[in-house]
Amino acid sequence: MQTRPLGPFSVSAIGLGCMNLSHAYGTPPPPEQGERVLLAALDAGVTLFDTAALYGFGANEKLVGRVLKSHRSRFTLASKGGMAGVAFPDGVKRVIDGSPEAIRRDCENSLRNLQTDVIDLYYLHRWDKKVPIEDSVGAMADLVRAGKVRTLGLSEVSASTLRKAHAVHPITAVQTEYSLWSRNAEIAVLQACKDIGAAFVAFSPVARGFLCDALPDVATLQDKDIRRGMPRFAPDNYAANLKLLPAYRKLAREAGCTPAQLALAWLLHKAPHIIPIPGTTSVEHLHEDLGAAQVPLRPEHIAAVEALINQDTVTGARYNTQASGEVDTETF
Repeated sequence: MQTRPLGPFSVSAIGLGCMNLSHAYGTPPPPEQGERVLLAALDAGVTLFDTAALYGFGANEKLVGRVLKSHRSRFTLASKGGMAGVAFPDGVKRVIDGSPEAIRRDCENSLRNLQTDVIDLYYLHRWDKKVPIEDSVGAMADLVRAGKVRTLGLSEVSASTLRKAHAVHPITAVQTEYSLWSRNAEIAVLQACKDIGAAFVAFSPVARGFLCDALPDVATLQDKDIRRGMPRFAPDNYAANLKLLPAYRKLAREAGCTPAQLALAWLLHKAPHIIPIPGTTSVEHLHEDLGAAQVPLRPEHIAAVEALINQDTVTGARYNTQASGEVDTETF
C-alpha cells in the first residue's frame, strides 16, 4: 500500500472510514461482519482507521477498540468529539457541543471505548458556532499536553476557521466530504491545508455510494438511512443524477477500473496531501476500494470525469437546510 504523510504519521494512501459499520445507513451489520472488515483492512495494509464518538453513540468506537486493541501499534487511530449522543428523557440524541467541558468528556469516553491510552488524531467533529473556535481548540490542545491525544484535526470547517484554529495549536488534518459530486473543498480549504502543511481527509469519497455499481433504488433505502434526508437522493433529483452514470461508467471502463476505483483514484491524483477514507461493510468492496491506489489516470481521464460530474451538473444540495447550517464550509 502506498503511503501519505499525516502530520507526524505515515499512513496508507487510502484509509478506512469505520462509520458504516455502526451508523448512518440503516441497520448496521452484525458485529462479526464489522470485525471481518476491520481485520481485512489491517491485513491489506490500511494504517488509518477513522471513527467518532457520534457513530452508533459510542458503538463504533467500542467495535474498533475491541477488534483492533491488540494491533494498536500497527495503525494510526483517529476519532472525533464535540458532537456525540446525549441522554434525554425521551432517548439519546445527537448534540453539537464544543465547550471545553464537553470536549474533555467526549475524549475520556472515547479513550475508554477505544481501549487505548492515546488517540493519534483527534478531530473537532463540528464547530459549535456558539463557542469561539479558539476556545474549542484550546481545550483540545490541553488534551495534547495531557498526553491523551497526539495531534488535532477539524471537520467541516472553512479556510478562515482553519486558520484561526491553527493559530492556537497546529492542525494536522481537516476532514470534509470531497468527491466528484461534492467539490466545495476546492474553493479554499484544500489550498489552506496545503499552506499550513495539513492533510485533507476526504470522507464520502464515492458520493455515499452513488459512484459505485451497487447503490440501490433510493425507494428501497431503510427509514433510518441518512440519505433519505439528503436533497440529492430525493426522487426527482436522484432521477436526474442517475442520467450521469452511464457516461461515468464508460469512463471507468476506459480507465480500466471500476466506478468506485475511478472516484478514489481521481482524489488520489488531485493532490498528494489528500487521503480518502471510504467506508464499507463488505470485505469484497474493501479490496476493490484499496485497488484504486494502483489505478493510473491519464490527464484526459481526469478532465473528462471532472467535466461530467461537478457542482454544476449534479442536481440537489449536499445537505438539507438544518444540516447545512451545522457545517462551516464555503459554498459555490
